Amino acid sequence: MMFRIRIELPTGMEKLPDRELVIRIDDDNGLCIRPKSTRSKSDERLLPFMRNITEELLAEGRERTAETYMSTLRSFKEFMNGKDIAIGNITCDTTKRYEQFLRQKGLSLNTVSFYMRVLRAVYNKAVIKGKAIDIKPFRNVYTGIAKTRKRALTIEALRAMKRLEPKSDAMAFARDMFMFSLYTRGMSFADMAALRHSNIRNGELVYTRKKTGQRIRVKWEKCMQDIVERHYSRHKEKVPGNDDLLLPIAVDPKTGRLRRYKSVQWKVNYQLKNIAAILGITNGITMYAARHSWASMAKNMNIPLYVISDSMGHHSQNTTLIYLDTIDPEVIDRANMKIIKAI
Repeated sequence: MMFRIRIELPTGMEKLPDRELVIRIDDDNGLCIRPKSTRSKSDERLLPFMRNITEELLAEGRERTAETYMSTLRSFKEFMNGKDIAIGNITCDTTKRYEQFLRQKGLSLNTVSFYMRVLRAVYNKAVIKGKAIDIKPFRNVYTGIAKTRKRALTIEALRAMKRLEPKSDAMAFARDMFMFSLYTRGMSFADMAALRHSNIRNGELVYTRKKTGQRIRVKWEKCMQDIVERHYSRHKEKVPGNDDLLLPIAVDPKTGRLRRYKSVQWKVNYQLKNIAAILGITNGITMYAARHSWASMAKNMNIPLYVISDSMGHHSQNTTLIYLDTIDPEVIDRANMKIIKAI
């Protein structure tokens, strides 16, 4: 029996002057096809290219995305022992060794996938800009998303958290930041840190999601106002020049000094871990669990999926975009109030 082997060349490879290909089968039986020389004419280096992308993201106000690129840059630099590499020299072997490096550090499968996907996005940008020839170097590494344990809290756990008598001001602050995120349909901590009193207009909290750039409107409820007054009004005189901030996240209410929201989020998550221990919640709690919890409660209350998706600011071709022009804001407000009343 005879077989015919068909080799499809990566985009741009047919233009290379070097017509010799290297076909390699690695230890995991993964097939990698590359030209004998993968250097592009520009010989663009990876690390400065990633830094430029990060600066562009920061200029666009996409801080969270920029942080993911910087995190990946540091990780890959560690893998390379501080050395740089031409983007055109990234091969299947390079990515496979990087994947093994990440796994040997004890990282979860999803964390490994996170770094690989960011690096792949950088590589694809370089290909689009003509800085490298696409030889599909990520074809043999894991870039999927594995199922993880549920992060959503039960309604009983949320009620217990709401009734909790905090043991310290730090714990009270953490509990209330979690509840504020829950009340505002899973608002991210980064978006909470940027909120100002001017974001409240005509009974609505209006802001733009840093992650997607989507404009979100949330009906302003008493439970949200109570949290704001409890943690901010008593320290207002200590934050001159920043007294328009809605929550004392980006500014220390005790000293008035600016601070990075990431460091505050770490402290909040630490206190949430303590709260989980007090309440007997074995899975632990982080700020992100508020978003999962809102979505889970909405689903359990039979709120339509497209309403949940639009409420949380998701951009989905299969759900949200179909309904963007038809969802009445009052429908979303009623869904959120239904959840707030249930807690």
